[in-house]
Amino acid sequence: MPAERKPMRYAHPDGYTGVCFDENGRFIVTGGSDGDIRIWENLDDDDPKSINVGEKVHSLALRNGMLVTAVSNNTVQVHSFPEGTPDGILTRFTAEANHVVFNSTATSVAAGSSDFMVKIIDTKDNSQQKTIRGHEGPILSVAFDPKDLFLASSSCDGSVCVWKIADQTLVVSWPLLTKFNEVSRATSICRLEWQPRIGKFLAVPVEKVVKLFERDTWENTDNLSDDSIVMPLNVASWSPCGGYVAAGSIDGSMVVWNVQTRKCVGRFQHEKAFRICAMAWHPSKGNIVYTDAEGNLGLLEGVLANAGSKELASHSAAGTFDDLFDEEDGDLLTKGINLSPPSPVVDDDDDGEDDNVMGIVNRSRHNRAIEDDNSHDIGSPTHLDKLDNEDDDDDIDQAGRVRAAPVFAAYSGPVPTPQQKPFQPCSTPSHLLHRFMVWNSTGIIRCYSDEQDNAIDVEFHDTSVHHAMHLSNVLNHTMADLSQEAVLLACTKTDELPSTLQCIHFNSRDTNKEWMVDMPNNESIEAICLGQGWAAVSTNAQVVRIFSIGGVQKELFSLMGPVVSMSGHGEQLLISYHRGTGFDGDQCLGVQLIELGKRKRQILQGVPLPLNKKSYLMWQGFSAEGTPAFADSEGIVQMLNRSVGNTWIPISNTRDHCKGKSDYYWVVGIHENPQQLRCIPCKGSRFPPTLPRPTVTILPLKLPYCQTSSEKGQMEEQYWRSVLFHNHFDYLAENSYEFDETAKHQALKEQQELLMKMFALSCKVEREFRCEELSDFMTQNVLNLAIKYASRSKRLTLAQRLSNMAQEKATALLTMQDEDDDFQAEPKAGYRRSVAEWNSPHVQPPAQSCVKKKEGSEEGVQNCAEEDGDNDMDPEEAPYAKRRLNPFNKDPVSTEKIIPKSVTLTNNMLARPNPFKVASGGISPALAGGQARNTNILDSMTKIGKRSSNNNSHSASNEKSLVLKPLASKPKAKQTQATLFQSTIPKSSSKTVGEKAIEARPIQSLIPDSKNTDNNKPKTGFQLWLEESREAIVAESSDLTEEEIIKEGMNRFRILSSEERKAWTERAKSGSINNIPNAEDVQKRKRVEELCENGTENKKENSEEPESLAKKQKQEHVSTTCKLATFAFKKD
Repeated sequence: MPAERKPMRYAHPDGYTGVCFDENGRFIVTGGSDGDIRIWENLDDDDPKSINVGEKVHSLALRNGMLVTAVSNNTVQVHSFPEGTPDGILTRFTAEANHVVFNSTATSVAAGSSDFMVKIIDTKDNSQQKTIRGHEGPILSVAFDPKDLFLASSSCDGSVCVWKIADQTLVVSWPLLTKFNEVSRATSICRLEWQPRIGKFLAVPVEKVVKLFERDTWENTDNLSDDSIVMPLNVASWSPCGGYVAAGSIDGSMVVWNVQTRKCVGRFQHEKAFRICAMAWHPSKGNIVYTDAEGNLGLLEGVLANAGSKELASHSAAGTFDDLFDEEDGDLLTKGINLSPPSPVVDDDDDGEDDNVMGIVNRSRHNRAIEDDNSHDIGSPTHLDKLDNEDDDDDIDQAGRVRAAPVFAAYSGPVPTPQQKPFQPCSTPSHLLHRFMVWNSTGIIRCYSDEQDNAIDVEFHDTSVHHAMHLSNVLNHTMADLSQEAVLLACTKTDELPSTLQCIHFNSRDTNKEWMVDMPNNESIEAICLGQGWAAVSTNAQVVRIFSIGGVQKELFSLMGPVVSMSGHGEQLLISYHRGTGFDGDQCLGVQLIELGKRKRQILQGVPLPLNKKSYLMWQGFSAEGTPAFADSEGIVQMLNRSVGNTWIPISNTRDHCKGKSDYYWVVGIHENPQQLRCIPCKGSRFPPTLPRPTVTILPLKLPYCQTSSEKGQMEEQYWRSVLFHNHFDYLAENSYEFDETAKHQALKEQQELLMKMFALSCKVEREFRCEELSDFMTQNVLNLAIKYASRSKRLTLAQRLSNMAQEKATALLTMQDEDDDFQAEPKAGYRRSVAEWNSPHVQPPAQSCVKKKEGSEEGVQNCAEEDGDNDMDPEEAPYAKRRLNPFNKDPVSTEKIIPKSVTLTNNMLARPNPFKVASGGISPALAGGQARNTNILDSMTKIGKRSSNNNSHSASNEKSLVLKPLASKPKAKQTQATLFQSTIPKSSSKTVGEKAIEARPIQSLIPDSKNTDNNKPKTGFQLWLEESREAIVAESSDLTEEEIIKEGMNRFRILSSEERKAWTERAKSGSINNIPNAEDVQKRKRVEELCENGTENKKENSEEPESLAKKQKQEHVSTTCKLATFAFKKD
């Protein structure tokens, strides 16, 4: 497995930054220019322990629980580790101390200073000091001989010296470095180091090589170099086994060599080419931790992985199999280590001995290497002798000793993930002395817990809500929430005190605005939240308790797992909990969403929370508009999409806005209008400090759509983001909340504009099918604009398809409205469909559905035709009456009323027929109305009047309905196709109106009447009107089929006023509908037709008259037949 360079993270401000491991390799310890020592559990630790030791840390060393630091006040201090308790000052200098190191037994500390002196101090008695003088410049670094005989030092005077510790005399000096007056100006700090244990070599970084000086002879036996090093080296570090040397340069290059072979085994480069300040090897792994001059911390993982497991052995005697049991079971559980019962391991040796060796199945947190029969302990004295003497016998003996050790099998299955502990959203960790208990849209609650004061400060963003408050934290509250009504505080259970909930209801009219409730003895509060008029508490007993804002206990219920967090907004309560055990770093969380209003209901129950892989929940809450949202540790913010089955959708990735790998954004709130994510930037940590006061940053929201760099992807992302973030208008309207009608109108306008832009782009790239798909999202007005755009772009086929789609939309909406009216009027009527009806599509046009009314309702056809004029709401207006606004209307608050215009209906307005079905005349239904498709919807549409709902119930009957059956269609001559916006002109015909009427008579004979049918069912008013008006319809359009004549008649009958339709219905009921109109009526109709043919000017005048006036006019001296015939020649 190749070595991996982990992303660097922020540790300290820019400047020199030191680093080292503790003796067990459990912690990484760093010190920087901010004067803090930070203790990291690993590179991903976002909350390291911090110990302030001074104004600035120049160097640090750690051994045997003693942390020694060289700080800016010219002193060398010691602190206990890991507590960080000060343990005194070891020594002082007259200038800054630059470097400190321990000897191998941790009994002495050597320190070099800028006053040209080196001091060796006894750690048990700091009065026992030895001072080495001789350098002529500031000391850069010092290093102890592992055998405590010599001390090496480097200085700004350009020399590297070896001193004898016993008498502080100079042994040897090499002029290797460039001279400088100050440490800060030196090109390299020349961090030299002795080979561990035997001290055979002294490694000195000089320019671009690491020089190895042999002990006793003090000769430069070898130089370690590599072509990747182009700048001077700054630091050199030996591996614990003494077989490898790592070095880092001032340009960020890092190289690892094998000392025995003198070959390079690893090359690495700093991600930003910063100066390497310090490097340290892990005591038992092949990992290297390093820091740079900008205060960043990095890790090289698996550096010696390619060399085999034998290279990873520890140099200490503790690195044996006893290390497998060096931690308590409780620690193993808290660190997510899986312990399994012993399992047998089969040994395949030929001797047959130890066949049943029991091994511990243990997966250590540090992934300690398990030795096999062929592994060697490089760190052991035997192997070190082998390096010195090249003795093969020692290698054989060492291998034999390793084979004698028992073999342990490592568990390789999935490891359970420790469950995330409960937390309060928008709060910092509770162990901090100064922390935020909550930061939300209402205000901020801070907690100060130190030796001087233990108090809570409440600050409101809007001081008109309430003035700031200072509360004494006597009960040691660790949880808090804040709303416009109250402050809610809670503390956990202790040995002396129960878990207590405290509420300060500052909006109360009572004198005492505070109330407190103690939890039962066996329960401790783990999460709290506030809503509108209520407070919620979750305990470790997996019970959620609801209180009124005044302190009345209300409902309680059980959770399906341990709580993680709770949030409230208005009537909504959001709870996240552990619904199971996660594996391999994944959390298994569920979410529960409950409405606690007058009608209590559960919206989400046990729905899994879609966290990122190997992440945990960092924040949860609601947007300012009341939509649930959450953020995970990977920076992914997700929001509930109510319009798609309450699913979660990612809306932002805060990591995209971070400048560094260790930077994070602390989420405090979300706004949907405007679309904003409110965060606090944190450098090197996931949580902000209380001082100085953090600044809130606004991040944009963006959906992770594909190809957002292209124009198409950008518009798609903008459209669906606008749809998502304006779904809350529907929720607010359903729950009777107030919302901004202007904002809703503006959002719909933006969405329709984006659709038109995408439509134009699709037309430009010749994607007509994509245009049709986009038209499904358009409103009627925008669809008409799209039709015009397609026509002007000379895409007549697309324009015709869109016209058909517009007709289908209008017809579908009308049909849906008609069906609703039918079910309301006939709630108990049976619903039967013939075989032909079941084969047709579900949505039927008004003409077809009205003709196929169920028998038993003699006014079925008439009532269906009269619905348009009697309903109070337009058919297409109903679905949009509550939430749809006109996006292009100048009045921002006016609702959009989409009124389909009256159009000459063709068979395209019906449900699409089967193209493979052969009609009775040999012509397919799809081709039967091909000529009628030339009709332009924009030219032929007219406004229709308001319709009043028909509440008359229709009687149900099991007999067959009265159906008008058309004749077989006749073959027609070819017709030239008109353009989209050209008005349709009927073809001239040599036949007179009388001849057409004669041709139409056989059609009437096919209509069953009471004499020719067994049912003896009377005709309806529409059928009577159609028989009398058929000749007028045929005279106007001679090429219409029988089916089209019926549809045209239906359309004209709908336009009639309600009084006229009722008159026809009364005539049908009186029994005259079964008779052919008398001769007097026929003569009157013929006279009116003659007048209409000769009076074209009268036609234009009639078309210009207001339609409302034309409907209201009632001429008693003119018969109804005359009025209907005259209306047939009117145009819009």
